[in-house]
Amino acid sequence: MSWENIKAILSYVLFTYGDTSITVLQVLQVPLLLLLAWFVVTRIGKLIRKGLLARKVAPDAVHLFSRLYLVLAITTILITSLEILNIPLKAFAFVSGAIAIGVGFGAQNIINNFISGWILMWERPIRIGDFLEIGDTKGVVESINTRSTLIRRNDGVHMLVPNSQLLENTVTNWTLIDNKLRSTLSVGVAYGSDVNLVASLIKQVLDEDSTVMKSPEPVVLFADFGDNALQFDGTFWIYANTETDTRKIRSNIRFRIYELFNENQIVIAFPQRDIHLDGAISIKHEPQYPSLNESEEEKPTPKLDG
Repeated sequence: MSWENIKAILSYVLFTYGDTSITVLQVLQVPLLLLLAWFVVTRIGKLIRKGLLARKVAPDAVHLFSRLYLVLAITTILITSLEILNIPLKAFAFVSGAIAIGVGFGAQNIINNFISGWILMWERPIRIGDFLEIGDTKGVVESINTRSTLIRRNDGVHMLVPNSQLLENTVTNWTLIDNKLRSTLSVGVAYGSDVNLVASLIKQVLDEDSTVMKSPEPVVLFADFGDNALQFDGTFWIYANTETDTRKIRSNIRFRIYELFNENQIVIAFPQRDIHLDGAISIKHEPQYPSLNESEEEKPTPKLDG
């Protein structure tokens, strides 16, 4: 096949829109351009993302910039493709109107979540790495997408939450400002214990623990006279990113308190009940009836005369 034949095939008009003719060459150029452009865009996006992370930019800011870059790149590629095909944007006016009607009837939730996702990424009330509490669920934000947010729960299970729910419902963000967290640990000791010694031992544990912040200073309070114990509360501040970190720190403090209490003969109380009985108590013994064999053995044998 000669070059003239190939040129004639590539110049063949497939269809005409108004005064614009679409040839085979133009149709073949579009997918090649899209593949090349997508390769370049993704490579540049990875380089930019790697550079921002190397400069210690916050992950949520990097995520927002990556989304904006991707949207602008896709828009540029689409406009360029239409320019190659010589198709004006006004040709899609009717299609845009149909899409708008479809959105109004059937895609309200999708558009709502899409807009909510951009609001979350722009205003940053929730960031990547934040520890959230949504109802009875707690977990760490791993990514904020255009439709939903990916949260990894404490049990390791990933949960997809629609972005609109994060804006419309009450969400507790434990690490919105910083990762400082106030925690309280309660312990009950037996009545008769030296309360001053108990308070000083708990304070000693909190002061010695390296995970407990020195400012604000930890405080030990004599909380209450309980039914079965004297209640003490230790209040302290820690750095924690997840609930697991908080539980580990509390566990270590409890181990140390238990050890010091044993060394100083401090008894940790447990529920007890005293029962008082009024009046005399009589215990009745049930009579023991002899068995059939025993009664036969004890029964006198009749004597026969003659």
